[in-house]
Amino acid sequence: MLHLDLLEKLCTQTRRDILRMVHKVNSGHPGGSLGCTEFLVTLFNSVMKRNPGFNMNGINEDIFFLSNGHISPVFYSVLARCGYFEVNELNTFRLINSRLQGHPTTHEGLPGVRVASGSLGQGLSVALGASLTKKMNNDKCLIYCLLGDGELQEGQNWEAFMYASANKVDNIIATIDLNGQQIDGSTDDVLNLGKIRDKIESFGWCVIECSEGNNIEKVYNSLELAKKKCFQKKPICILLKTIMGNGVDFMMHTHDWHGKAPNDEQLKVGLEQNPETLGDY
Repeated sequence: MLHLDLLEKLCTQTRRDILRMVHKVNSGHPGGSLGCTEFLVTLFNSVMKRNPGFNMNGINEDIFFLSNGHISPVFYSVLARCGYFEVNELNTFRLINSRLQGHPTTHEGLPGVRVASGSLGQGLSVALGASLTKKMNNDKCLIYCLLGDGELQEGQNWEAFMYASANKVDNIIATIDLNGQQIDGSTDDVLNLGKIRDKIESFGWCVIECSEGNNIEKVYNSLELAKKKCFQKKPICILLKTIMGNGVDFMMHTHDWHGKAPNDEQLKVGLEQNPETLGDY
């Protein structure tokens, strides 16, 4: 169910969380995190069937895997705001012995995190394993996976795309964050990805395009459409067009904020553009 007012407040508060977390330790990845805020807030709060109590095996609930693990600030904020752990734990982001490392890990047992995703290109393969497990267990819940567009330059993704369609893995929804930016520049300049939709469809997937990936209603509608297309012998992929750094004007449309923290003045400006809505940690 779509609760637009609440989701908008959550998105604004999540952007504040991202900025404050990265600023505090002068380290982290704000750009992609801000760009995926609307997607993850909507997915966790209005789309997924989930259990905030968190069971690692995920039986009888939808499961999410973050493949582009460097956008951990938005992931941690969304998990905390959904009740997986206390919001004030966001204060420990990237500190020694914290459960909230720069890239998600599993050895500390952080609720909501089922796979370490520091190395790019592996998340879709893991998600497919979980999808097959649900099929074997006759579990009708879904698997969701988020990938970055620069991450598609890793060849393992294409093996996974090929495997999924060949084996009719139709209980998975993979979303690709198409912000056109990566650490060294635009994806067009670093290694042009070509016609993504044509490529993925040629691998036998059903593809849905969301041209406004920072519009909550458009994101919600795309996810709901994807759910309706599941269990029809084809895996589903959403191409999500987002803006890197969305919601903070000086961070938008540039790779410069892929992995750079704002200074004190920049933090002040970013927070002023995103007034507190649900309470800072």
